[in-house]
Amino acid sequence: MAGNDLEGVVVQPPSSVSWVVHVSRALWVGGVRGLMLQALHPSAMRGVWQNSDFREDPVGRLLRTADFVGRVTFGSPQEAEAVGQRVQRVHRGLRVREPGGRVSRVDEPELLLWVHCAEVVSYLETVVRAGVGLSRGQADRYLFEQRRSASYVGLREEDVPGSVAQMREYFRGVRGRLEVTPEAAAAVRFLVSPALPESLRHLRLGKPLYWPFGALCYYTLPRWARRMYGFLPPVPDAAVTVALRGFRQALEMVPETVYEKVFMPGTREMLDGARERLAAAGYDMSGGLRGLRDPRRWP
Repeated sequence: MAGNDLEGVVVQPPSSVSWVVHVSRALWVGGVRGLMLQALHPSAMRGVWQNSDFREDPVGRLLRTADFVGRVTFGSPQEAEAVGQRVQRVHRGLRVREPGGRVSRVDEPELLLWVHCAEVVSYLETVVRAGVGLSRGQADRYLFEQRRSASYVGLREEDVPGSVAQMREYFRGVRGRLEVTPEAAAAVRFLVSPALPESLRHLRLGKPLYWPFGALCYYTLPRWARRMYGFLPPVPDAAVTVALRGFRQALEMVPETVYEKVFMPGTREMLDGARERLAAAGYDMSGGLRGLRDPRRWP
């Protein structure tokens, strides 16, 4: 029951590469790295700047993204459809005012595709660099599987890069349209060292611990993106890799029940439901969701 037989149980089965990538705790770095990369598209960044409260609620935005990724991976098809419809409904009413006064929609396919590609390539490249061993074929498979995730936000699967080669070609084509706008520069400074609002004053004591995390996310960006930003001085790539692997290994020592306390209540409820459905399907859940990377725990 390690594949299509799980239809109706979870969106991506434990045999998928998406499961292996998204269960990795290096995904936190990949998520923030993805936001930094997304900020280089001027229209996408304006859309966030004009319509989002990320500067007032940075933790909430990250947790909402984690909820979406979790639901389109570990959730039931019904849960994935529901979160996708919610995202599309929100995007449908948002507009971006461009310089010169032109107004465009947030849910234009070009913008949705950029956000998707920047996000999933960040997840893949960060997790692989953090030490999760994937072959080239598995990397291709991950991007192919993630076309389904793109469909939940309104894209057509056939329009989304589904291999490493296709993704590289996409980035080669889009790089000429990328730019470090004032909004992008401000967003990256914020993501490296956020100025926490009054509503998050209880987190301020931990801010010195956040800066190394924010810097690590920045240094995992592609070299060309770091050259564009020029925000932090260069450091050896080998040192970044060592730090990233240490971050992943440290987080993976935290028990699943403790680790998941960081998520929103609805996310935790969704993950509990996934565990229950998988156990009913005959999977050995004694090692939690991460334990299902081992095929010996499958029926």
